[in-house]
Amino acid sequence: MNIEHLKLFIRIAASRNISQAGAELGLSPAVASAHINKLEEGLGVRLIHRTTRKVSLTEEGRDFLPYAENVLASVDAACASVGVGNDLPSGTLRVSASASFGRMHLVPALNGFLSCYPDLSVDLRLSDSIIDMVEGGFDIAIRIAELKDSTLVARKLAPDDRIICASPDYLKEYGEPRSPQDLIKHRCISLLGLEHWRFKGPSGEHVIKVQGHFRTDNGEAVRDACVNGVGIAIGSTWSVYQQLQAGELVQVLKGYPLMSDTAVWAVYPSSRLLAPKVRAFIDYYTQCFSAPLYWQADDVDH
Repeated sequence: MNIEHLKLFIRIAASRNISQAGAELGLSPAVASAHINKLEEGLGVRLIHRTTRKVSLTEEGRDFLPYAENVLASVDAACASVGVGNDLPSGTLRVSASASFGRMHLVPALNGFLSCYPDLSVDLRLSDSIIDMVEGGFDIAIRIAELKDSTLVARKLAPDDRIICASPDYLKEYGEPRSPQDLIKHRCISLLGLEHWRFKGPSGEHVIKVQGHFRTDNGEAVRDACVNGVGIAIGSTWSVYQQLQAGELVQVLKGYPLMSDTAVWAVYPSSRLLAPKVRAFIDYYTQCFSAPLYWQADDVDH
């Protein structure tokens, strides 16, 4: 079985395009198609459906894909163990990330990453929706959430400290809440799905179902509305630290920390071995976000 054919098949599974996958490996469309034909002939099964508009994996192709990935990863590891093929990671790394975090913290550090790995290209997709990594052909995703049971492997990149904040103008008009119960009388901005705010106080846990005139599915919209006096909101310090420093936002309810297990995670499909380009990305951004973090609550001037 030809390793180059396996590489091509894996890239086709990710891009759903024979020509694009071939181009990433320096192959013409005709040569790429011929390589896949040879792989299928050798296995005696059809791995992909070809139409004039798109390419998709057959059932056999979907079953074969994780084994092909493991074979390729094993070959890379075997070569690396004896010093063969120790070239820098190359090819295309497909990354999915939340729109706000990606724009604010991944993109500014991207030039340094690409400078370290000049043969590597990054295809970054920014969305606040949770995507199917396998179906979408992504190598890695940056997610900000509580870690739940999954078929994905996760590595923590950074904490996701969350605070309650409001603009000075809002507090001047409506007053400052002194306890979580006071929020019932305030206008609160909520992120869709996060209408119940959980606090830890001297007397135990407090769960408040907040209400207000505005809710949204975008974290930056929550922050900007809060800056403009629409209401009180939960803000991740990585999102609001600049507004806190500028005095556009003020932290409230400091004595009642939010109860949350969220963090910034790098997640990738489960496999026995980690692709070098994925490892390089994780290691680089782990270093970027190593303590002390420039956005953490203790480091901003409230």
